[in-house]
Amino acid sequence: MPAPSPARRATVLVVEDDAPTRDRLARAVAADERLVLLGACATVAEATARLAREAPDVLLTDLGLPDGSGVDVIRRARAAGDRTQAMVVTIFGDEETVVRAIEAGATGYLLKDATLRAIGDGIAELLEGGSPISPSIARLLLRRVAGSAGRTAGDAPPPRAGGPRPPQLSAREHEVLALVAKGFSFPEIARLLAISPHTVTTHVRHIYEKLEVGSRGEAVFEAVQQGLIRLRE
Repeated sequence: MPAPSPARRATVLVVEDDAPTRDRLARAVAADERLVLLGACATVAEATARLAREAPDVLLTDLGLPDGSGVDVIRRARAAGDRTQAMVVTIFGDEETVVRAIEAGATGYLLKDATLRAIGDGIAELLEGGSPISPSIARLLLRRVAGSAGRTAGDAPPPRAGGPRPPQLSAREHEVLALVAKGFSFPEIARLLAISPHTVTTHVRHIYEKLEVGSRGEAVFEAVQQGLIRLRE
């Protein structure tokens, strides 16, 4: 799809059920002079009804919605033609979810720890023909492609029994990681666990070191991949 002309700002429809996150995404769009917010929906039904009336330039959608999956919203937008480009902004970074979204027609995939500026720049990149993807998601896709190439060539190494051992997290680190995955802020985690915010920060630093990651989104992604936590879509 050609990018909108400089004289016209690109329209964006936000689909996100969590009200604070929906407001954050809406602010990211409103703060970017290249974009205009077409609307913000909380459910698949609302988004589907909106898409039946008009086609935004960009669909910015979460995947875990109360009445279904954002994948269904992406399919609906893509079924209407090539006008609407779909970008996922979600906490879900497991391989099955990523592949389903891309197969449905998503051409961008950012994890929710992306900054407001990164989201705005990602939308602009999408409209210019690019595919903005969080680094951990790009790494997942590269691993998948490399694995497929190895199987095709017949040189894939035999699987090791049990696979690689996941990093050893303490019981408290598991608790902190689970709350991080649910989107709680560090002060909220401190209150829930009755510990100081400084202690939470220390636990998170240790988690990042053990998982060899540098951000909240990457930590959740690696934890899901290694079976340390499970997320529902």
